[in-house]
Amino acid sequence: MITDIKKDFIIKLFQSLVHSENDYKKELENLQIQTDKLSVINCLNGLLNYLKGDFQSALRYFGDSEYLLNQDDNTFEKVFYNFILGYVNFCEKNNNLYMLYYNKALKIAEDNECQQFLYELEEGIKGIKNGGLYLASVKNDPLLALVKIGQAVAAEKNIDKLLQTIAEEARDAVQADRCTVFLYDKEHDELWSKVALGIGSEEIRFNASQGIAGTVFRTGETINIKDAYSDSRFNKEIDAKTGYVTKTILCMPIRNIEQEIIGVFQILNKLSGYFTREDEDILISIGSSAGISIENAKLFARQQELLEEQKIVFDSFINTLAASIDARDKITAGHSTRVRMYATLIAEQYGLSKKDLEIIQKAAALHDIGKIGIRDSVLQKEGKLTPEEYQHIQEHVEITHNILEKIHMSDDFKMITEIACSHHEKYDGTGYYRHLKGEEIPFGGRILAVADVFDAITSKRHYRDKMPIQKVISILIGDSGTHFDKNIVDKFLEVPLDKIVDVFLTENHLILEDSDKNILCRYNLRVLLDALTENNNSELVSAFNKYYIGLDPNSEG
Repeated sequence: MITDIKKDFIIKLFQSLVHSENDYKKELENLQIQTDKLSVINCLNGLLNYLKGDFQSALRYFGDSEYLLNQDDNTFEKVFYNFILGYVNFCEKNNNLYMLYYNKALKIAEDNECQQFLYELEEGIKGIKNGGLYLASVKNDPLLALVKIGQAVAAEKNIDKLLQTIAEEARDAVQADRCTVFLYDKEHDELWSKVALGIGSEEIRFNASQGIAGTVFRTGETINIKDAYSDSRFNKEIDAKTGYVTKTILCMPIRNIEQEIIGVFQILNKLSGYFTREDEDILISIGSSAGISIENAKLFARQQELLEEQKIVFDSFINTLAASIDARDKITAGHSTRVRMYATLIAEQYGLSKKDLEIIQKAAALHDIGKIGIRDSVLQKEGKLTPEEYQHIQEHVEITHNILEKIHMSDDFKMITEIACSHHEKYDGTGYYRHLKGEEIPFGGRILAVADVFDAITSKRHYRDKMPIQKVISILIGDSGTHFDKNIVDKFLEVPLDKIVDVFLTENHLILEDSDKNILCRYNLRVLLDALTENNNSELVSAFNKYYIGLDPNSEG
């Protein structure tokens, strides 16, 4: 509450100064001066004296404000002080200091979640102009252009959107008709742009030595042309093709933090008169900020590409590991894929985030990788396992854990190991290998438990055919609360039947007919159980059994 009062006090006093010097003085007269307000008052007095041309008094007030600020730790005062000093340095064309102060104000505001306060200051500054107080034009205010670009630097990672912002604000800041931002493609030695305001969004490319932009890129000089058609460097063919008439041109390099040229601004047709030295200075300010932001956006894009490449490699590695199990046992081939699909259907019922869904999918694909360590004589045995063999095959879960924990994974994906090795845990604690119970079992592991058992008993095995679907559903319901988490079973039973059948199709290679899909998509496993139990809805039962029984007509429904 105290911070809100301080914020409101600053905004009110600031607005009174913006409106008029008299309003500001009246506000001060009515104000009960307190020590914690002196920093703000000194800062505003400094701004007022600066605008009146009394620079010595302004510096003294700003110095006093800074001293008081160092004695306090008020966020709003710090944002305000740095914002005002940024504005003054902008007016003095000290562009580096302007960006330093403004970015400091922006960082403090972001770190303390008070960006709205900074926005209100930006709105208020529209009423101030170097040398006096008046209501300024919002659209063509160069300070606001720099403010907006400063915000884009901090927030925008998409390079196309960033270039669009830079082009629009640069155009408005120097009051021109069009702006193109060209970037250098080192691999092809070309200048290119997707952002050429006024001529659509089609990409433009040309050799980095051609034209006015190429000259600026190669030499690093600024070119300011007052009459394009009288300058031999201007290519008139472009105007002839587009119908546009170019009159004035301002072209300037964009540099990164190492002062390397990474692109070019090309701004066309000053709305009134010619481009001035002040326009060039404004563009230099924009360029210094834009260069850093463009480099950051390019680095971010490259980082995303590398992450995507790593993801592809990781996914390929996971699929290869899963395929190695299928190669060991042709009868259970495809089991890991189907478990992943069933687990996905359950997870989607919960509306999990993309990241959490991806973790469960990867864990499902790897859940049986530990069977690499199981003897072939046990893994491929036809018939019932002996107690010793059954105990041996249970070891695959711990082996899964031991294998996966040796794979380097990011923090986000470390849960894959815990989920994959917990699919044989039971809700009542009687599972293996760690005998976890209830919510001690990872949520993803509880999902895999349902998906794994469902696929196991609805798929053909060495020693038996697939189980009748009525019995399968009854097992899931009957073992809820003991083997399975009841909530997860309930979610699975709500999955539309056409999605369940889609998983069957990966094994029996049939094609789901539209007429059957229209029937199955309206029902779920719970409704199917009721239909089978009460011997009704033959249309549903018939459509489901066609794909569940598949090519094995001897199986029961």
